[in-house]
Amino acid sequence: MPAVLSLRDLNRATLDRQLLLRRSRRPVVEAVEHLCGLQAQTTHSWYAGLWGRLAEFDPQQVVTLMEDRVLVRIAAMRSTIHLVTADDALTVRPLVQTVGERSFASNWGKQLPGVDLAEVVAAGVSLLEEKPMTFNDLGKRLAEKWPDRDGQSMAQAVRTYAALVQPPPRGLWGRSGLAVHVPAVQYLGRPLATDPSIDELIVRYLTAFGPASVQDAQTWSGLTRLGEVFERLRPRLVAYADEQGRELFDVPEAPRPEADAEAPVRFLYDFDNILLSYADRTRVLDPAYRKLLWPLSNMALGSVLVDGFVRASWRPEKSKGKAHVTVTSFQPFPVRQRSAIEAEGRRLLEFLVPGADHDVRFTTAD
Repeated sequence: MPAVLSLRDLNRATLDRQLLLRRSRRPVVEAVEHLCGLQAQTTHSWYAGLWGRLAEFDPQQVVTLMEDRVLVRIAAMRSTIHLVTADDALTVRPLVQTVGERSFASNWGKQLPGVDLAEVVAAGVSLLEEKPMTFNDLGKRLAEKWPDRDGQSMAQAVRTYAALVQPPPRGLWGRSGLAVHVPAVQYLGRPLATDPSIDELIVRYLTAFGPASVQDAQTWSGLTRLGEVFERLRPRLVAYADEQGRELFDVPEAPRPEADAEAPVRFLYDFDNILLSYADRTRVLDPAYRKLLWPLSNMALGSVLVDGFVRASWRPEKSKGKAHVTVTSFQPFPVRQRSAIEAEGRRLLEFLVPGADHDVRFTTAD
């Protein structure tokens, strides 16, 4: 029988893999590669995800890496925008291509019956090679050629079937720009990988997120039928079970700290992958708190880890040289934990709004 990992065993292993048990001194590029990217559909909130994981993190390093095309923002896992390395943009995107295609077919694709999608995509790529555009502008240009078709649906077809990068200044720290798009192959000057390995991607997932189940990997990637991949990899992996008897897989050499390892307070950003990459999120999030972090379908709040688990949300505000973060607790905190939250909150504010008067405020969830 496989060894059973307790909830706290899983929690501490996950925090360690995610660089949240202690801040890492890895270079930014190495950290982004290890994490298999960061979900980054917002323009700036994901910078806090790197700040919480890396020692002495300077956001200008990311700015330089994005401007030098070493890091890019591209639709990847779950067909959502991720910050990834240029190498991963060219290798991971082809592996998760079917995720976007499946989503397109069930939504935008219904508006384009009988359309030659390959022709539409080729025309869209040609337009974007001439000039980066927003999807709105791209849709208008495509509608000039196909006036009887929905322009936005055709723009989404280009997004789905062509790997597109959102180039700077979109997403640069302290400034941004319109979400324009350019073909990744043109932007990076290299072709997409023709034979990328799904096996190696799953090993990387386990290295950064394990121990995890087949269903967890499918949730993270958006892919289906990964059971056959895990079976193929089984000789390279170790197997465990969680307290509910679900089979979990891991890479043998990965760290698995003791369940009582100290876990410092950490502020996670609104779309942190640690909350989005598991079918079973209980290793960090009590199901009872889920609606408190996602109060609306299009709204997510930052979360606060206390002793490794989500125990509060946070929201920053700034005005006239002052900045504060409101921490909304999901349960009462003893004095020691409250002090640790306040200290980390002030450090976060100094990162987000340097030089301002900082304050950490506490409230309780309704």
